Amino acid sequence: KTIRPTYPAQFSIGLLLLIFAISFFLSSQVFAVKWKDLLEGNTNVYFGMFLVSTAVIIMMLILWEEFLFPIKFKPAAASVVFRNHRNKLKTQLLIYFAIPIIFSFIYFEYEVKLVRFIIWAGICTIAPVAGKLISGIKNYNDFLKLTNDAIEYKNNAEVGIFLLTDIQNIKLIKDERNILHKIQLLLTNNHEVTIDLDEMELEDFYDSIDKSIAIHYQRLLIK
Repeated sequence: KTIRPTYPAQFSIGLLLLIFAISFFLSSQVFAVKWKDLLEGNTNVYFGMFLVSTAVIIMMLILWEEFLFPIKFKPAAASVVFRNHRNKLKTQLLIYFAIPIIFSFIYFEYEVKLVRFIIWAGICTIAPVAGKLISGIKNYNDFLKLTNDAIEYKNNAEVGIFLLTDIQNIKLIKDERNILHKIQLLLTNNHEVTIDLDEMELEDFYDSIDKSIAIHYQRLLIK
């Protein structure tokens, strides 16, 4: 089942071409070149500008996941598993390494304006790491599994499996936007367990998790 499709191909290509054109025009400020030489073609920085724009596009593909990465899950008759998409993360990491390679090449092959070069390189290199990659790696093995008999999860160091026969009730905790972000279980021994979905890289599945719990565990749900 597709939770979030990618953008239509025509829209993606058009938007990426627009971003590429704008970044190509602005990337001239990275290089120690005069506007006159740039306009008259008396410079060799055009390939460098192409590379900077390519790095920007790679950054956008990582941060703006709707370009490349649909979100899907496979419900089964007896269970459904929601987990961080490992193939997506591997692809993001693979294309990410092109960014530092590009800027290293530019630094050694062209005369650059150092401060502006550092700003461009810093944004393109750090933004994907801070925005997507650190969280993805941290939550690489996290999952939530809902079956007819149990609820199982893993959140970094926390892991648990709880049989439905051992659960008194289930409470869905939502934020001010009425979006699910935690599941609270009250066990038959009166022990309370909180599953922090907002720490598990599962935000794309919140609505599907909410509906799945409402359907399969209706008798245990409390407001």
